[in-house]
Amino acid sequence: MASVPAFTVGGLLAIRPDTIGLPLDSLAGPRGMERPITSPYIQKTGLALAGFHEFLQAGRILIFGESEIRFIERLPPDGRREVLSKTLASNVPCILVTGGSHVVPELIAEADEAGMPLLATTVPTAAAIGKLTALLEDRLAAREIIHGVLLDVLGLGVLLMGDSGIGKSECALDLVVRGHRLVADDTVEIRKRAESIIIGSCPELTRHHMEVRGLGLINVRDLFGIAATRSSKRVELVVRLERWDQAHEYDRLGLDDLHHDLLGLRVPLVRMPVAPGRNLATLIEVAARNQLLRARGIHAARALVSRLDRALTTVPMPVDDGDDEGEAGGLP
Repeated sequence: MASVPAFTVGGLLAIRPDTIGLPLDSLAGPRGMERPITSPYIQKTGLALAGFHEFLQAGRILIFGESEIRFIERLPPDGRREVLSKTLASNVPCILVTGGSHVVPELIAEADEAGMPLLATTVPTAAAIGKLTALLEDRLAAREIIHGVLLDVLGLGVLLMGDSGIGKSECALDLVVRGHRLVADDTVEIRKRAESIIIGSCPELTRHHMEVRGLGLINVRDLFGIAATRSSKRVELVVRLERWDQAHEYDRLGLDDLHHDLLGLRVPLVRMPVAPGRNLATLIEVAARNQLLRARGIHAARALVSRLDRALTTVPMPVDDGDDEGEAGGLP
């Protein structure tokens, strides 16, 4: 079941500035560090300072840029406190002053009194909003833990799924030996970004490790080098390994596009029957190449069917003039 991780103002401050390019300083409101940030979208509504507080939305960081700070500075001291106290009474997680703007003492005092975290950065407003949005979209993305193996095959994120013991890890190991890269084995954490992208990664505890029956646990990075692994990859193809069933009729043309649902998004699916003598690593590698071609609009099965249709419509039909039948009918 998908879940959305909790993220607080304190968690935002704990992130190293060099990882997001956004240095943050806490100026006031230490009592509110546990306030939750629930939306990746930033709000910058100067209307709140003019009394229209209904436009403030809970869970979204409020930005004070140069225009908001100048508006506050032009108010008389009593007016500043009145306006700020009403704004800070809202249920926003924190206020971020951008562009290194000067912070008036009344704003710091009211933030401390309301328990509202007041943060500041030297990064200009537009850049700060972009960096915060990218960070929060990642941290607040819906997540789910699934059973499978995720690999980078020819630059395509391939998720192997199937029953336990069907050979997912052995197949993945064969692909790693061929030069492809392992992302996660057995436990894959997927998260949705930008409403149309599924990112898969491995939990920190089991990263770079793989369980192979008969060998036990192995460390792929130590065995094959750091180039044999990667920390995360977009999931672009799901290959479901299934035990061969003689009674089941498998698709032999590949005309129909199958999909697998991941966090509400449809990801292309290939159903791969497993049977003795089938080289799964080769088949999955070919499936990845085929998917890359389909993404470019090249569909081999449909192209062949189209050629056959054209050939059948252009072949002239034999014309029966009735002469042979007449001759045959005249025989004694």
